[in-house]
Amino acid sequence: MIGKIAETKQCQIKDPMDLFNSGQVVKICAPMVRYSKLSFRTLVRKYSCDLCYTPMIVAADFVRSAKARDSEFTTNKEKICDLVKGKHKAIYFICKLNHNEINAGLSSLWAMAEGYGACLINKPELVRDMVRHVRNQIDNPRFSVSIKIRIHEDLKRTVDLCQKAEATGVSWITVHGRSVEERHQPVHYDAIKIIKQSLSIPIVANGDIKTLKDAENVHHLTGADGIMVARGLLANPAMFAGYEETPLKCIKDWVDIALEHGTPFTCFHHHLMYMMERITSKQEKKVFNVLSSTSAVLDYLNDHYGV
Repeated sequence: MIGKIAETKQCQIKDPMDLFNSGQVVKICAPMVRYSKLSFRTLVRKYSCDLCYTPMIVAADFVRSAKARDSEFTTNKEKICDLVKGKHKAIYFICKLNHNEINAGLSSLWAMAEGYGACLINKPELVRDMVRHVRNQIDNPRFSVSIKIRIHEDLKRTVDLCQKAEATGVSWITVHGRSVEERHQPVHYDAIKIIKQSLSIPIVANGDIKTLKDAENVHHLTGADGIMVARGLLANPAMFAGYEETPLKCIKDWVDIALEHGTPFTCFHHHLMYMMERITSKQEKKVFNVLSSTSAVLDYLNDHYGV
């Protein structure tokens, strides 16, 4: 079983549905394996991100391993409210939180082989039963349950899946506008628009959104209530605040946050490699990308950028 935890930007928002009811497009940082740790989520929340998801959590590992819980479920309780994304067997450890999302969008081959992720879009009755099961386990009527999906080649099947989920009480649906087989093909925003028009609950659009202008365009194309971004935020964590490329202030914020949180060097370094991709020359990349210690990275940033 797999899951992801999401966090709201401000702790006074106890119900994530309040974001969708605000009348503003909800800006969401997607779940990213290895990268969506607390330090990065803290960073993007400083730059206008409303909701953040943790990396994928395998529920069985979460239950068995304190290391897994500490690694993937670390939160800053003073600043955020926790939401949870997971499959039905994960609900036993998330009932005290205020959101559960069923992941029917992950297209990794290993996940598909294990019956996780996007293969669930071909099992609408199972998705419906999972939503119902979560609802039945939690007394709080305001507890929100959502799903994340990819689309079928026959869009009628996707609409049917979404309508079944809506009828069971799902709170919102995130739609990645590609089929399971598609990787780098253009995103079918027209499909997301049809899904949005076919349902009355909020729809979140996902896929190939790299700038704030992209997010605004996708909102207008689809009518989506929220926008979820993955790689675009890795390259520019300040994207939702309107920056075209990562500003030096954001890089400094990352250094401060990462050091404060004790972020492992590999994660600390890799995030900087993504952030600096657009602002460094090929020669600079060759030097920076092979640095092997936090002190070396800090010296490089200070010498070259005054950070």
